[in-house]
Amino acid sequence: MSGEEPQMQQAKARADLPPWEQPDSVGIVETKSITFAEPPNEMPLDSGAKLGPITLAYETYGQLDPRRRNAVLICHALSGDAHVAGYHSPEDRKAGWWDGMVGPGKAFDTRRYFVICPNCIGGCKGSTGPSSLNPATGRRYGRTFPVVTMADMVRAQKALIDHLGIKTLLTVVGGSMGGMQVLEWAITYPEMVWTAIPIATTPRLTAQGIAFNVVGRQAILDDPNYRDGDYYEHEPPTRGLAIARMLGHITYLSDESMHQKFGRQLRDKDDYSYEFDVDFEVESYLKYQGQSFVERFDANSYLYITRAMDYFDLVAKYASVEAAFRSVLARFLVIAFSSDWLYPPYQSKQIVSALRANRLHFAYYEIPSNYGHDAFLLERERISRVISDFLALNYARALDEER
Repeated sequence: MSGEEPQMQQAKARADLPPWEQPDSVGIVETKSITFAEPPNEMPLDSGAKLGPITLAYETYGQLDPRRRNAVLICHALSGDAHVAGYHSPEDRKAGWWDGMVGPGKAFDTRRYFVICPNCIGGCKGSTGPSSLNPATGRRYGRTFPVVTMADMVRAQKALIDHLGIKTLLTVVGGSMGGMQVLEWAITYPEMVWTAIPIATTPRLTAQGIAFNVVGRQAILDDPNYRDGDYYEHEPPTRGLAIARMLGHITYLSDESMHQKFGRQLRDKDDYSYEFDVDFEVESYLKYQGQSFVERFDANSYLYITRAMDYFDLVAKYASVEAAFRSVLARFLVIAFSSDWLYPPYQSKQIVSALRANRLHFAYYEIPSNYGHDAFLLERERISRVISDFLALNYARALDEER
């Protein structure tokens, strides 16, 4: 028998297994939740308002080590949720949004690390947000939900980490909006965060970023079905939300990736329609993205989350990015992508400059990629290698050192 035959047999055995039984999958998982900030102990918000009770949905994978030093907190992006890996049932056609990164043998190896991913407040996937019932009125919050910030989201996550009995986080990691939360964590709770991995993010949303959010929100607000946010017992503002998603999705891609994927290819036609039908493949793709998004996301949550991104500005809050990091203790791995024009590499380098000015340990990794901003979801092999090495080194440190 050749040496290759057992390997081929193992590969065939794996191919015969369903996705959730693959050796590198976390398998069938369950979304859990906690409720806290019960009146009269509501959580204060940056706006001056208070929110409570708060329910936070989350998922966990792996086990805490005996010293509770192996906890990894993953913060999701705008349209993400707590379901970062695995499957909710055998009928699920799609795994969690970062399944390629979380599981046995993957970057966030669940044989070694305890991975936690919460859905942010203001969201619509189990955590308290505008589509939740307001216990004070018995009606959905809608536009009566208070405006929240990235710092508010992190305060709610801190309550979850406390609930789980975790004193320190081996790392906090997230891409895009999740990266903003990573920075908030490292700054607000320096004693708790051993390492931080902000990916494809920024220390402050630029005018261009705000502008894209404004147009997306306006599409929702101008939808006749929006009804000032009180649409839950009526037809929802699907047209406005779909347009917002289409616009947002364009910013996640790059010119090169769109050219490679679509070019000027026509959709099932040999010639133009000379009408306003769907002529181009890229038109069909964006329509699909918009239509599928409205099936899983709430329009009010889109408004609230994008507004939280607008307000994220470490310079306004601390006078400079350098000043924002003065109390930070974490070691950083900062990752950017060459073709990301939503949060270009120069914005990640602003973080790096602040870390250097404060004499903090950091590594900066800029990945050549044609995928644009979405590269943090698609360049899994490239980021997996650097994250795996970074975590392994710092997990050994966390076990040896006391903070």
